[in-house]
Amino acid sequence: MRLVLISGLSGSGKSVALKVLEDAGFYCIDNLPEPLLPDTVEHLRLYGVKDTAVSIDARSGANLIDLKQELGKLGLRTEVRVLFLTAREEVLVKRFSETRRRHPLSSGDRSLEECIREERDMLAPISANALLIDTSDLSANTLRARVKDFLDLTGLGLTLVFESFGFKHGIPLDADLVFDVRCLPNPHYDLALRPLTGRDAPVIEFLQNQPQVADMLEDIRTYVAKWLPAYIQDNRNYFTVGLGCTGGQHRSVYFAETLAAHFRASQQVLVRHRELG
Repeated sequence: MRLVLISGLSGSGKSVALKVLEDAGFYCIDNLPEPLLPDTVEHLRLYGVKDTAVSIDARSGANLIDLKQELGKLGLRTEVRVLFLTAREEVLVKRFSETRRRHPLSSGDRSLEECIREERDMLAPISANALLIDTSDLSANTLRARVKDFLDLTGLGLTLVFESFGFKHGIPLDADLVFDVRCLPNPHYDLALRPLTGRDAPVIEFLQNQPQVADMLEDIRTYVAKWLPAYIQDNRNYFTVGLGCTGGQHRSVYFAETLAAHFRASQQVLVRHRELG
């Protein structure tokens, strides 16, 4: 079993890090009281959970003093990794001011700065044995990339979706890019091809014999290949390329299938044909 403990200062980005692990398939628990950690891990192990991420921070209070010892015990049967997020005091003050959140240690007789300093002292035993990430100057996307690198999650990456559709039924709302292939020769006007789809051999042969089809296919393939790294760097989980013809039965289906076959060698790829159900 693999256990990732996420801790750190309030406002340093723990929720962003936990969300990265949730997207990667980890069973995630936020704000787990420290005394419950051993029993929780054991129950999850019995239920067959392989990857678990737990967020424990100052909200657990004085119980944090026992956390280092508990992690040592868990490490005998579990792969334990600890990620600690921190940030400069002035950055944390600014973040709390912008979000208008209350610090978990706030009370009527202490300033925000005093709460931050107390929390830093309280969490010091955890940070001493963790990978530290200072998020003071990091964007959310950069933090996500750092967390993925820490756990070697970069292989999960982005899923590239090719979706065929018919313009007469509207453009799909989930499309990030849309290409219009209605200007190409239409198999619909061949009575023998009309009942078929872009996945059938006669339609494929018809379209492969059209020079314009090959030219547009290569242009789209080049464009997607050029800009896909930028979308991957943007930490997207899915990127949808819409291919539209008139009815969504022949040309767009052929384009979606052909592009998917090309990119499948290097990417996680899904194919959807909206009008084919």
